[in-house]
Amino acid sequence: MTEMIQFTDVTLRDGQQSLSATRMTTEQALRVLPHLCEAGFRTMELWGGATLDSCIRFTDEDPWKRLESFASVVNGSARIQALVRGQSLFGYQPYPDDLVLAFTHQAVQSGVGVMRIFDALNDFRNIQTALVAAKAYGATAEAALSYTVSPVHTSEYFVNFAALLEEEGADQIAIKDMAGILHPTTAVQLIPAIKQRVRVPLSLHSHSTAGVALLNAVIAMRAGIDSIDTAITPFAGGSSLPPVEVLMVFAEELGLDHNLNPQAILRAQEELFVIADELRSTSPFFGKFYRPVRFEDVDRDQVQQILKLLDAGGDDAINAALRLTHQMLASLGYPDHDDRIFESQIPGGMLTNLYDQIRQMGQPPEIMDQVMLEIPQVRADVGYVPLVTPTSQIVGSQAAFNVISGDRYHFVSEEFKMILRGEFGRTPAEPNPWVVEKVLGSVEERLKYRPAFYIKPALEDCYPQPFIRSRKDLLLHLLFGKNAEDFLIKHCPVSIPQYTMSDEIICF
Repeated sequence: MTEMIQFTDVTLRDGQQSLSATRMTTEQALRVLPHLCEAGFRTMELWGGATLDSCIRFTDEDPWKRLESFASVVNGSARIQALVRGQSLFGYQPYPDDLVLAFTHQAVQSGVGVMRIFDALNDFRNIQTALVAAKAYGATAEAALSYTVSPVHTSEYFVNFAALLEEEGADQIAIKDMAGILHPTTAVQLIPAIKQRVRVPLSLHSHSTAGVALLNAVIAMRAGIDSIDTAITPFAGGSSLPPVEVLMVFAEELGLDHNLNPQAILRAQEELFVIADELRSTSPFFGKFYRPVRFEDVDRDQVQQILKLLDAGGDDAINAALRLTHQMLASLGYPDHDDRIFESQIPGGMLTNLYDQIRQMGQPPEIMDQVMLEIPQVRADVGYVPLVTPTSQIVGSQAAFNVISGDRYHFVSEEFKMILRGEFGRTPAEPNPWVVEKVLGSVEERLKYRPAFYIKPALEDCYPQPFIRSRKDLLLHLLFGKNAEDFLIKHCPVSIPQYTMSDEIICF
């Protein structure tokens, strides 16, 4: 066991993405960020994931300016972490290598110091370019394995994948349990096995949706893990990450030094409650759960009971410890866990989107139970893909289509076809041949090489659109298309008609 544990704060990225649909503005985040810096978090995840898309679509902000504002407060980039979806960057499909390189370069220049890179299929070919680029441009490259459960996703599979990530140059490795389905009875074997296999720092990212993240974090600390992702109340728990207010107490009872300033965390918590109230229309938990949590509210006797059960070992003791963590979180006002996630494996942030999609289709909310039962079948049919953006949205939507139509795969999205064709990468297992035949027919061939091989470069062409005034604008335009175009036009300093096309158009 190490004598020290690092907690990485994800409140201003994944916390607000999971609990408030990524609607927190830069102004709101900047009210909290100084407290996080004062708290002593060595790393804070502040950018990436869905935040770029949300900035241009919902909060009407330039994501580059957001990042640069954060960097000016943090006074450097070493503490700023961003999440990137490998070859898909911050979008929803694979992009050409030159765009991945350029976007990574600009992100590092604008303030990213740690780039966490994952692929929805755990296809390393989709991680490679971003990993090499992050290292080349001066950032720390943390490669993540997307945890899931299936007949092909054994502990050996994940240990070997972690070893591959290290061999290919990852500076750090993350276990990314996006749906929160790493059961503690598995975690007590898997986390030590990965820790023993790799020499680079190892971190744990586990969502609280299914109620296991808190205990997994404790198990990880006991196994000597280097870092654990946490969030601050009221943007912790539920479909977010485990609360740092509780984990700090566990660390102290384990004799681990966390180097965090409790008073600064409580000041951040106070401001976050104000922001949660401002964002109440976007949170399914607002008014039902959460109250201020002080460190003395955490029952240390109960903490010791949980630690003793882990000392005892065995599935029965671990499950008893799990029940105690459920009681602890409930007594502190955190949302209830959802056991259905163990079957559906849908990440928490996707649940609210799926409910909204069903509503837009004119279907009653009760149909969600059928959709949740259909999701595992669809996932198996496409080769047991891990469910994380974008595969979670694609599989979830297809399950809804199947239930509503009453005829499996009568209607399929283009993105679903892309998975079957291999355009997102190599699936963990071969897709169901019957589904491939029904959806693609016998003519279309699946791709053999990595997806980016088939995509032509994007930055060698000229883009004469007058609303593209910088390389940063161009990168947003190439990644987000029409949404970025609408945003950039809106924020042009003069009206578009005043621009004239000429030979002086710059090719960035």
